Amino acid sequence: MFKPINRFIDFLNRKNVILFMGITLTILIIIVAIFAPYIEPYNPTKMELSQKFIAPCSKYILGTDHLGRDILSRIIEGSRVSLLTAVFVVGISVFIGLTLGLISGYFGGAVDMVLMRIVDVLLAFPTIIFALALSTMIGTGQINLIIAICCIQWTRYARVTRGEAVMLKNAEYIDAAKTIGNSNLSIILNYVFPNVISKIIILASLDMGTIILYCASLSFLGLGAQPPSPEWGVMINEGKDYIQYAPWIAVSPGIAIAVCALAFNMLGDGLRDMLDPRMKETVRTE
Repeated sequence: MFKPINRFIDFLNRKNVILFMGITLTILIIIVAIFAPYIEPYNPTKMELSQKFIAPCSKYILGTDHLGRDILSRIIEGSRVSLLTAVFVVGISVFIGLTLGLISGYFGGAVDMVLMRIVDVLLAFPTIIFALALSTMIGTGQINLIIAICCIQWTRYARVTRGEAVMLKNAEYIDAAKTIGNSNLSIILNYVFPNVISKIIILASLDMGTIILYCASLSFLGLGAQPPSPEWGVMINEGKDYIQYAPWIAVSPGIAIAVCALAFNMLGDGLRDMLDPRMKETVRTE
């Protein structure tokens, strides 16, 4: 009867506390996002001007904003927007980067040279600055925001995938697979891809928190989600004018962003330590 307890203690003794906390916080955030309509105490978009600027109290736990909307309800609803946006950005970036990285690293030659030069050029720009410039050109909105960040974020996955593919393609078991008649596509999918995916999972976990910060930053500047969306960056932008006498309007979504970023960073760090400690040096150079 004590085996589950002993396993849990052993789990913590192996220095996986960060992973455990990251998983716990991430699961809580996902649950809140999925069941947001059932958790929200009030309608997050309904305006009650008679209830504006109410400080945190028993009725409104996080207070109300300048339009009388409940801050807690808007933060809960905003978790869906932020999390869904981050999932789309990371998912698309992983697909593009993983595909191009495998092709570049496995086949090499002119394909590798062209793709990696494109990656080098894009990596010369800070992600947030590139996304800011591109968002300005293609217009505002959540979809355009996703496109803008994906246009540079895929390079991170392409470079890591390409490096692993270059090392793996000359391995003995790859030569053996070629000898018995496996096609290049079969070798990539059955031999190279499984050895790369763990590193991609680690990077994707770490990127989730970063993407949430990017999206909130661009939305704060008016280039992402637009009012009356309860996106956290939009909420901070709406609350900045009242920071002196109603700080809870801007501070509450800021704390929500920090908690999400912390949760995914802890998850990524824990997965990195568990799956591939060598990734520490790779992440530090980014």
